[in-house]
Amino acid sequence: MSKLNIKAFVFDAYGTLFDVHSVIEKCNELFPDKGEEISQVWRQKQLEYSFLRQLMGTYTTFFSITKDALHYACKQVGVGLSEKKEKELLSAYLKLNHYEEVKGVLEKLKPSQKAIFSNGSLDMLSPLVEQSSFGHLVDDVLTVDEVKQFKPTPMSYQLVLEKLGVRREEVLFMSSNPWDIAGATNFGFYTAWINRQDKVMDELGVRPHYEYKDLNGILEHFG
Repeated sequence: MSKLNIKAFVFDAYGTLFDVHSVIEKCNELFPDKGEEISQVWRQKQLEYSFLRQLMGTYTTFFSITKDALHYACKQVGVGLSEKKEKELLSAYLKLNHYEEVKGVLEKLKPSQKAIFSNGSLDMLSPLVEQSSFGHLVDDVLTVDEVKQFKPTPMSYQLVLEKLGVRREEVLFMSSNPWDIAGATNFGFYTAWINRQDKVMDELGVRPHYEYKDLNGILEHFG
């Protein structure tokens, strides 16, 4: 891997840099003892709705999808969602905790472009990155909203090449999401699966080039 000519380190945001389930605390505050269930269903539907809207050709922003998924989760769990509680929970999504190793890894990576590439829209990503301790270490924040194509479509990953001015084989893409790793590998990126939850890789005919339990693993080759 050290022989690769990587010119851009590209990170997925949700689940890779930021802990999507850090909203559990706010969920529990508003709906005692229901927080974990709401958070799990919320995330599941957030992903499902992005995939389904891609298939149906009914694109909308990830913020809109996140709101719809929240409404579904509350109905599924059987709790009422007032306008005030909706606003508080959506606001919590703009203040997700980042994983503890992220800043240190970004600081230690070899001098190259460092970018975030997410299904999230800028109205979600910008405040999230700005409130983090590592925003100044990221060169670009890229969103599929520019092309209205959710990952893992090939057209979505093409945006990375156009924005960063690199070739496929010059990108190391990192994500905790197996479907995202499958899409990026299929597109031609070098990939590192950040398998934080000890999952099994999806059977989609492609495998990640590397697998680590957290982002520290990539420093073995690029630190």
